[in-house]
Amino acid sequence: MTLDTRALDRIADTVLTYRAPSKVKKSKKPLTAIDLFCGAGGLSEGFRQAGFKVLVGTDFDTFAGETFVQTHKGAAFIGGPIESIPATRFLKAAKLKRGELDCLIGGPPCQAYSVYNHKRGFHDKRSHLFKEYLRLVDGLNPQWIVMENVTGILSAGNGRAVRSIIDGLQELGYHTEMRTLKAEEYGVPQERRRVFFIGNRIGAPIVWPEITHGPGLLPYVTVWDAIGDLPRLSNGEDPETPQPYRSRPFSDYQKKLRGKQRVVMNHSAPRLDKINLERMKYIGQGGSWRDLPLRLLPDGMKRAKRSDHTKRYGRLSKKGLASTIMTKCDLHWGAYIHPDQDRCLTVRDAARLQSFPDSFVFSGPRTEQYIQVGNAVPPLLGKCVAVALLHAHKTGKGAARWGVGVGQTASLPLAV
Repeated sequence: MTLDTRALDRIADTVLTYRAPSKVKKSKKPLTAIDLFCGAGGLSEGFRQAGFKVLVGTDFDTFAGETFVQTHKGAAFIGGPIESIPATRFLKAAKLKRGELDCLIGGPPCQAYSVYNHKRGFHDKRSHLFKEYLRLVDGLNPQWIVMENVTGILSAGNGRAVRSIIDGLQELGYHTEMRTLKAEEYGVPQERRRVFFIGNRIGAPIVWPEITHGPGLLPYVTVWDAIGDLPRLSNGEDPETPQPYRSRPFSDYQKKLRGKQRVVMNHSAPRLDKINLERMKYIGQGGSWRDLPLRLLPDGMKRAKRSDHTKRYGRLSKKGLASTIMTKCDLHWGAYIHPDQDRCLTVRDAARLQSFPDSFVFSGPRTEQYIQVGNAVPPLLGKCVAVALLHAHKTGKGAARWGVGVGQTASLPLAV
């Protein structure tokens, strides 16, 4: 008998999506996590907010490591190329034995898969760093794994990357499922698509977070909900000291991210040249390069089709979502002009749109701070994944009631 794909999708929705409550009562002994390719620590911050204890992070980026150390008190940091770090070093730093770690999380560098990388391909050596993740799954033997990446991984090597990950984890004894999650559907004020792999070796169900925002649900968190209370800045303004907030918080999102913070950090405006300031005068909220007179278009864009470069020189709309925050908030890259100020987004603007708490201070030169923010998993999205995982973990070895068996990834379609 053959089932059509729509029937399989209905089965997947029924079996794989568990309607978990938004809050989880923290256990007396929190579950533990180690974060590979941690960057500044967006994913681990989300897991921490959900109640996990993050023991170790590792990354090749020195400045990101400094941020991780400052923002993850009590966690160890191991720097350097992951290829040279044995599993035993992680176990020693975490003070655990093999098999005692609850969850291994992380996102192998995504540049090789990114749709913004026009030279991307499976030949790029960075596209094979997921094998280092699998090596450490084998060496640490955690109960759970969570891996994150860009959607470009779905087509990398004509699907070979995804199949290698699923098959590799199955060989190690992990039942794994994969989905593409939309950050805006979980309260992040940004259009961002990311692929998540979740697996375990304990026979528990794979649980996915319930969508909370969108049509028929809570309204999307807007750009102005996120950054409207931050201090005004002029082009190139770089305050010598942290600045007070522009206003009292006027959205729940602002209240949540401000916490007990009293001043704003990482908030200085890049200096734009005269031609870009002239261009901004023609671009209103939601506008883009299409609003520019021909004489102000960059030479390389004067022959562009109106369907090309859709968000270049874009100004964000207060009532809309931000476009994907990347590693450079350059107006030539996309919609990174402030809604009502003639300047580009600051690091703090970008961090707010990524759902980082204001207490998260990014280290290094400003260019490196942008990279840390743009490369990160939005902490709020990470928290939603972690909360769902906690509910699944409570079920323990209850896989039979869900019709899911360890390693039987073929029994259900991959819900993407």
